Amino acid sequence: MTRFWFPATTGLILFATVLSAQPPVPTPSASPVDPASEPTVLAVAKVMPAVVNINAERVVRRQVRDPFEDFAAQFFGNYRSEPREVRQRLQSLGSGFIVDPAGYIVTNEHVVQRAADLKIEVTTSDGKVYNARYITGDPKKDLAFIKIEGKTGFPFINLDNLSPNLLGQTVIVVGNAVGYGSSISRGVLSGMKRDVTIENFDYKNLLQTDAAINPGNSGGPVVDISGRLVGVSSAKMAFTPQGVPTQGVGFAIPAETVREVVAEFKKVAEQQRAQPQQRQADLNQPPAGRTDRLFGMQLQDLTPELTDALGLVRGRGVLISAVEPGSPADEAGIERGLVIYRVGRHNVNSVKALEDWLSRAQSGSQVDFVVGIARSDGPRQFQTVSLTAR
Repeated sequence: MTRFWFPATTGLILFATVLSAQPPVPTPSASPVDPASEPTVLAVAKVMPAVVNINAERVVRRQVRDPFEDFAAQFFGNYRSEPREVRQRLQSLGSGFIVDPAGYIVTNEHVVQRAADLKIEVTTSDGKVYNARYITGDPKKDLAFIKIEGKTGFPFINLDNLSPNLLGQTVIVVGNAVGYGSSISRGVLSGMKRDVTIENFDYKNLLQTDAAINPGNSGGPVVDISGRLVGVSSAKMAFTPQGVPTQGVGFAIPAETVREVVAEFKKVAEQQRAQPQQRQADLNQPPAGRTDRLFGMQLQDLTPELTDALGLVRGRGVLISAVEPGSPADEAGIERGLVIYRVGRHNVNSVKALEDWLSRAQSGSQVDFVVGIARSDGPRQFQTVSLTAR
């Protein structure tokens, strides 16, 4: 019988080899990744001091008649007293961001659109409140320029170093969502060069994102995880034009467009600084609409809610909210409450569209307006009225 003999040291070597072949026992990690080092957190900390909440209050003057007179006229004739002027205060909440240490701020035009006695209050992320004044705006691009009064040295977002805007990149929306200041949401850049129409306003060449854009975010910045500007929050599509609900479809004005427009805005600001101080108030007054100035009619968009309340056909016409006494419209018998459906050969369904069709009209021009009432469940009456611009 053959016997095998191994030295004692060999047994120790074999035992050590077996032990070393076993998988290593994991050791608990010293600590998880620090949230303070996350790229999103760092980006927000970088841009937040330059983001502001905007509370704008404007006074709109309208000429109205006593509703009782409309009721009484059905029984006592067509007598109408002179309309009276009412002042209506309208408030809007939005966001913006500082683009210059002197306190110049970019926001949406629809947040701070010009009106008589416009008051703008700006709150920074540290809770300080400042008064601001309207410098200028571009309604077609929905961008406006305002300035904090009497102070400099503000943190700002640099428009010289913009995001590359790559599809799929992470984007962060910062602003005053539903009135909650310093709110953020995160998503990706979903699309580019989008043309959309939301609430009768045409937007061109927008960016699309699935980051949540809520009321109050309008005018706030959209940035990448390096804190570079991607765009300006502008609109959220809740429903398609066919009425189908959407989810995660928001839009922003591209940063390149913002940089180009701000360069033009700064030229206007320079011109205003060169103007005599007494003329500054005149520069801030809004020009009257062409329909008001030339024909004496104040107009209002027919929102779905207003259309339903008046029992009108949806998606057609603009409402005549006031008629100036002695104006061409008044002399032609046009009254408040009628609807303009057509100007010349063009159907209209928004005040902006109507004003665009009248862009070439001037004093002495004759324009045909189709006015009347188109009830959703009743008779429809229309009349063509030729008005000569004053």
